[in-house]
Amino acid sequence: MDTSTEKAVRAAPVPARPVALSPSRASDFLQCPLLYRFRVIDKLPEKPSEAATRGTVVHAVLERLFDAPAAERTAPSARSMVPGEWQKLLEKRPELAELFADDPEGERLARWLSDAEALVERWFTLEDPTRLEPADRELYVETVLESGLRLRGFIDRVDVAPTGEVRLVDYKTGKAPRPEYSEGALFQMKFYALVLWRLRGLVPRRLQLVYLGSGDVLTYDPSEADLRGVERKLLALWDAIQKATDSGDWRPRPSKLCNWCDHRAVCPEFGGTPPPYPLGPGAEDAEPVLLGPEAVERALPVIPGPPSGPDAAGQNGAAGQSKESS
Repeated sequence: MDTSTEKAVRAAPVPARPVALSPSRASDFLQCPLLYRFRVIDKLPEKPSEAATRGTVVHAVLERLFDAPAAERTAPSARSMVPGEWQKLLEKRPELAELFADDPEGERLARWLSDAEALVERWFTLEDPTRLEPADRELYVETVLESGLRLRGFIDRVDVAPTGEVRLVDYKTGKAPRPEYSEGALFQMKFYALVLWRLRGLVPRRLQLVYLGSGDVLTYDPSEADLRGVERKLLALWDAIQKATDSGDWRPRPSKLCNWCDHRAVCPEFGGTPPPYPLGPGAEDAEPVLLGPEAVERALPVIPGPPSGPDAAGQNGAAGQSKESS
């Protein structure tokens, strides 16, 4: 283990058992159980990424744009908000300055801000904010299922029609997935739909993913049967997580996304050694629990051969830690 990694391990917050499930952390476990352990149990720090940080800035602009009267929600106005939202984020998270520490002339930062502005502007070709009055923005939702499983997360936007029908909207700063990956892309939205259904007793009429990177909009109209199926899969997934937590058996699941993982130095797939398992003596000596493809397929739909690239690793924080921290 190199010195920087040793320092990171020592500086990590106190490890704890998982207590809830969010879309991001569910995706982590499916992508790689060991990644889930590093993020949720060991709480190892990760370097900020330009892609995830750009997504945070873009989300902030699209959220706060609705503070203005409808007539003032224009593309130039939204573009002008980008530098300010970046500065606000930098004040909250000074460590993000290291993203451009090697850019003394500010040229790379300028391109990065320009890219963020272009994503914001593209949104205006997909939706008309002058005709939208969201019921909620960045809505935190949490519910406990009858099984005791706690689900939580943040929904980018909730629209409510005059007839009472609900639409859940999520912004993605990457490109839309190919059709064969659409089911996995919609999982996050079905997760939110399940939570909202359990909270309010109403199945959302529509789920909508807005891909700013490619200018596509993916929609899906869920049913109660869909959401019951998602609930069953989440219960199976949570059972697998609990078994791994008890046994200490967190197996790496190599994929193309490993190229963008911050934890390769402590991953056995790359010759590293994970830090000692912190949740109880003898846990690592327990009988191994199956966490391979069979268990994953029973838990949630698997996206075969995920696309490569930093944006593919996660547009809202999956390439690093997201706001959904457990």
